Amino acid sequence: MVNERVVTLSIPALPEYVDLVRLTLYGIATKLKFTFEEIEDMKVAVSEACNNAVLHAYGDLSGNIEVTFQTLGEELIITVKDFGKSFVVDESKEAPVMHGKEIDEIQSGGLGLYLMQALMDRVEVKQDGGTAVTLSKKRPASEETA
Repeated sequence: MVNERVVTLSIPALPEYVDLVRLTLYGIATKLKFTFEEIEDMKVAVSEACNNAVLHAYGDLSGNIEVTFQTLGEELIITVKDFGKSFVVDESKEAPVMHGKEIDEIQSGGLGLYLMQALMDRVEVKQDGGTAVTLSKKRPASEETA
């Protein structure tokens, strides 16, 4: 039987609360024995998902973000859900080319999804009464069991 555990965190959609999500992720990922580098990658990806909700979901209105951490065997599945306005993901759009560009030439916005995809094993975006971004990372088999 696969050991499954779920932790849910509900925070106001304000920038100062994103650190709570990062701290919770750190605690859970450490217990699952992810490496420091993997944890840092996940923290960046989760921060991007949370920041998108903070910046775009509610406009000038207040709202909450619900973050669910689910462990399923060797996999950590993190869902960041808001209940505000959705955005459309253009699946046909190619990743922006940044090689050879100066930092001030790179446009802000729109890079978060690409960054999440680069740092996580799987990224899914669903719109249904808000936006839910699901990020998954599988812990590699340890060298001791190989």
